[in-house]
Amino acid sequence: MDSVDPGFARKLTDWHRLHGRHDLPWQRTRDPYRIWVSEIMLQQTQVGAVVGYFQRFLDRFPDLKSLALASEDDVLRLWSGLGYYARARNLHKAARTIVVDHNGRFPRSAEAIAGLPGIGRSTAAAIAAFAFGESAAILDGNVKRVLARRFGVGGFPGVAAVEKKLWEIATCLLPPTDGEVRIESYTQALMDLGATVCTRGQPSCGKCPLSAECVARGTGRISEFPAPRPKKATPVREATWLVLRHRKRVLLERRPSSGLWGGLWVFPEYAGKSLEYHCRAQYSCELARHHVLPGFSHAFTHFRLEIRPVLCEVEIRGTAAESPGRVWLETGEAIDSAVPVPVRKLLLQI
Repeated sequence: MDSVDPGFARKLTDWHRLHGRHDLPWQRTRDPYRIWVSEIMLQQTQVGAVVGYFQRFLDRFPDLKSLALASEDDVLRLWSGLGYYARARNLHKAARTIVVDHNGRFPRSAEAIAGLPGIGRSTAAAIAAFAFGESAAILDGNVKRVLARRFGVGGFPGVAAVEKKLWEIATCLLPPTDGEVRIESYTQALMDLGATVCTRGQPSCGKCPLSAECVARGTGRISEFPAPRPKKATPVREATWLVLRHRKRVLLERRPSSGLWGGLWVFPEYAGKSLEYHCRAQYSCELARHHVLPGFSHAFTHFRLEIRPVLCEVEIRGTAAESPGRVWLETGEAIDSAVPVPVRKLLLQI
């Protein structure tokens, strides 16, 4: 597979020069730190949702050292609402790794970058291309869709054999290092085409520079490429949240660092014993009254969480109100803390 389409890179970059995105806040820079933060935020998240978070994050952590010195709670608070919180924890870990293991200098090769926490092959290649001009293939979700349609690669891209085929194509399409097409322009063009033209639903084939050679369009099977993830019934989990309120303060607990909402602050979960016993034994407070709030759902990638909130007005006994991983906060302060979306939603309601 030496030359799957020798004109591919030129067609893309010619199109991008006129129709691509050129004014995003992480563009027009060689700073690997800014590029890295943007690439991590853009994983499974649309550009429109990222811009505001990116600017606030850089205001608070303007460089790698400031991020490495920050607490995990500060990082998660800035990330709150963006979702996929493991990205934020790994970003923080990687910053500290760079300071300790790389003397504070960002690794320059895609291979070395991929060794950092939370950075896979495609993200490492994108950072290396934009920051250091290294020629390395990318294969994010948008690029998989472009290549699957253009070259008629069937099957779900999450299957190892299909992904391997797409990686081979992506690597063969890289522009020559001694040619006129720069890897930075090519990489951005490929990303932009998938994000703005070759979209999942209702692609704008008439605006695509690859439409004349596109297998999916030529055979009238655009909707078949790439094949969707095999459907499975969405599991449903249930949780009863105790919204313990003492005057104007509410109780939050920190989630374990790994797993769902790792490191974030959430309401305590409840099951089993009577509410009165639970409040007294677990939280050293006396239940005055309670009522069940309207339940709601929160969707994750692989399951749906059905949340049943119970608002409990309580009186704290003595000074045993707080303990490690547990804190009482004013409602307004809690809203601005490192809490996941459904917790913030509930705080705003009460």
